[in-house]
Amino acid sequence: MRGWVKLSKRQLTKYLILAPVIFILTTLVLIPVRLAIASYQAPQPQAIFMLGGTTLGEREEFTAEFAHWYPSLEIWISSGIPSHKIRKIFKDAGILDSRLHLDYRAVDTVTNFTTLIPDFRQRKIQHLYLITSDFHMPRAKAIATLVLGSQGITFTPLSVASDQSKESTMHITRDVARSILWIFTGYTGASLRPAI
Repeated sequence: MRGWVKLSKRQLTKYLILAPVIFILTTLVLIPVRLAIASYQAPQPQAIFMLGGTTLGEREEFTAEFAHWYPSLEIWISSGIPSHKIRKIFKDAGILDSRLHLDYRAVDTVTNFTTLIPDFRQRKIQHLYLITSDFHMPRAKAIATLVLGSQGITFTPLSVASDQSKESTMHITRDVARSILWIFTGYTGASLRPAI
């Protein structure tokens, strides 16, 4: 037949391998573009997003204090200390309970982000204040860049001071890989490892 190119088995295999690789790379390259567009469309954060994880409540206390400066922003908290303790911290700080969105579906840092994506998208949030401890921020920023960025949501990080040492490169690399897995499959891999 005219117009058809006959491919050898080797050429076909090459194209079948190359096509997904190009797709993955293109998708990952578009993340900075989506972050730039989100920053342009929403130059100021539209909500506060705090990652739970400590048992002492330092992040919650910092977030409650910070929320005073931005009374129109809703506050999203993913996992962490029990809800009655969180509500007391915010009530004592004079923050209305109606501003709080507490979510306990996350089992680790990657799922802190992935479980709330539908909520952020439903409310058309394109820019978040991201609050977590300073030792945890490098990993949180890496995950946020991929997970939030892939959804066209940018973030402004705010670190809570702590006396803990920074997390290992291994933890960051593992969660970057899990974030990429989530982008392409919707699966976080959380069930394959203990929660961290």
